[in-house]
Amino acid sequence: MKIHFHGAAHTVTGSMHRVEVNGLNLLLDCGLFQGKRKEAFQRNRNFSFDPAAIDACILSHAHIDHSGNLPSLVKAGFKGPIYATPATIELCSFMLKDSAHIQNRDVLYVNKRRKRQGQTLHEPLYEMKDVEACLKKMKSHRYHDSFSPGPGVTCTFTDAGHILGSAAVTLDIEENGATRRLVFTGDVGREDAPIINDPEPVHDVDFVITEGTYGDRLHPAMQDIKTKLKELCGAIVDKKSRLLIPAFAVGRTQQILYALNELHAEGKLCPVPVFVDSPMATTATETYENHAQNYDQEALEYLSKGDYPFSFPKLRFTPDVEASKELSKMKGPLIIISASGMCEGGRILHHLAQGVGNRDNIILFPGFQAQHTLGRQLIEKRNPVRIFGEEFAVRAQIVSIRGLSAHADQKGLLKYIGAMGKKLKQAFVVHCEPHPGRTLAREIVNLGVPKAEVPTRNQSFTI
Repeated sequence: MKIHFHGAAHTVTGSMHRVEVNGLNLLLDCGLFQGKRKEAFQRNRNFSFDPAAIDACILSHAHIDHSGNLPSLVKAGFKGPIYATPATIELCSFMLKDSAHIQNRDVLYVNKRRKRQGQTLHEPLYEMKDVEACLKKMKSHRYHDSFSPGPGVTCTFTDAGHILGSAAVTLDIEENGATRRLVFTGDVGREDAPIINDPEPVHDVDFVITEGTYGDRLHPAMQDIKTKLKELCGAIVDKKSRLLIPAFAVGRTQQILYALNELHAEGKLCPVPVFVDSPMATTATETYENHAQNYDQEALEYLSKGDYPFSFPKLRFTPDVEASKELSKMKGPLIIISASGMCEGGRILHHLAQGVGNRDNIILFPGFQAQHTLGRQLIEKRNPVRIFGEEFAVRAQIVSIRGLSAHADQKGLLKYIGAMGKKLKQAFVVHCEPHPGRTLAREIVNLGVPKAEVPTRNQSFTI
């Protein structure tokens, strides 16, 4: 068996790993790489393997850095099935369409400049027809509903506790008379995080491909996060200003709404309007409401009392562009939650362009920001920053609460890996920058695992 690491190696985006076994080529995830525009353009268009040679793709969850390049895979000749959980397929049905819209919009913007300079015009990465072809290939399997993607391989999804429908992928492999268990964690969620279940352990594992986003740090307690949110809400009320929260439409937005709902129920939330200004976040929140079977006990208790986790007074969803534009005319205090989470597109860019220069405003980053993204530049206090090709002076207060992340921290990852048992021979740490990856790898070895690697892009291992 060979494992090839084509993405999310020494970076947190572009998850893509290929397993060769029994003559099969299985692809684990097919995510978009996000970062410098030129590098992202090249990486996302050019696969380092033949897409037509892939027999099946197994998708851990719907986030675009894990699913977003599936339409390109299909466009490039992939003919096989794409396996995922029911909730993941439902989320992908609108997230990939939104991604196609962004690809086309970005190419129009780039081509305006290229045309003026007499350069060859670009084509979009993929179009809506490619998304539709991709969605037709998706096959649904629930947690613990084992299936075979090919000879000698049995696949089982277990709840990864990251976002709705997220799964760890267990491959039980018979090869040359031996049976081995390979687990791909996808993204591992936090224990005791709101809404969805805790990550479900997998036992008797021989090899693991694990994420390591926060492999070098610990998260603050959830109560500390609510206290910080309360403090920030109070600050914008005093100054009649804005709290801008760039948040992923799926997962992060719902976590923030849940925390704000709890503060309201406890009588601790200032009477400030909260707007979710993201069509995809609105649709995703509806999807979360439709999948209560994936909720944890705390969220189910909310529902049993007639309280909905994503609904409280003064919460509004902006349904269209005109409603979004009206927000720019409103006086503070107000809270705006908008995508994209790393500020690489979406309506949040308009709110940042309008609000980043006001020293009374607060911009809150509730999760990890990848290298070279606008979100990372703001967290690193770069000044000025470019938005829509123009420079903006940064005067707003920049705040980061990493504890709101839906990723497990080092302690959570080590607990999850430790539960895999003493058979574990080797770990591969992906979906991380180099330092967190190396730190987590050392700690995995300290658990008693003989080997822990931090693969580079396109590095391959025979196991």
